[in-house]
Amino acid sequence: MALFLAISLGAAPTAADDANQAAIRRALMHWTEDFNAGNADKVCDLFEPGLIYDFQGLPEQRYDDICPRLKRALGDEARSWTYAQPDIKEILVIGDMAVVRLTWTSTVTGGPEGDVKSVEPGMDICRRQREWNKDLVIASEICRREALAA
Repeated sequence: MALFLAISLGAAPTAADDANQAAIRRALMHWTEDFNAGNADKVCDLFEPGLIYDFQGLPEQRYDDICPRLKRALGDEARSWTYAQPDIKEILVIGDMAVVRLTWTSTVTGGPEGDVKSVEPGMDICRRQREWNKDLVIASEICRREALAA
């Protein structure tokens, strides 16, 4: 509720907000490119080490759960994972926090069940320290470490 009030009572977007939104958007697009290129050494750069991953009824997970799983997926020789560019619905910047409403679409090929497509609407919550990092993920997966444009 506090987040809703902060968003609804916040000031009009500024040029800095636009630059922050652009940096977050670039980070998410870049992550998708790295993942699809199989860059296992870069797939965890997006996440803050304090990441909390809360996905639709699964047990809460952390950075140390998610990153090894992503790296294993990229190293799997039997199956192939790909992500479409995220469908970003909205990026709200509130000080050093940002909420990204988006949908991730992934496809797994080569498994015994054939091609499996997963569409995951969700919210990513990012916190800026020196860069934007993903801090909390609700119902989704992946804000990448990227220097702010502003």
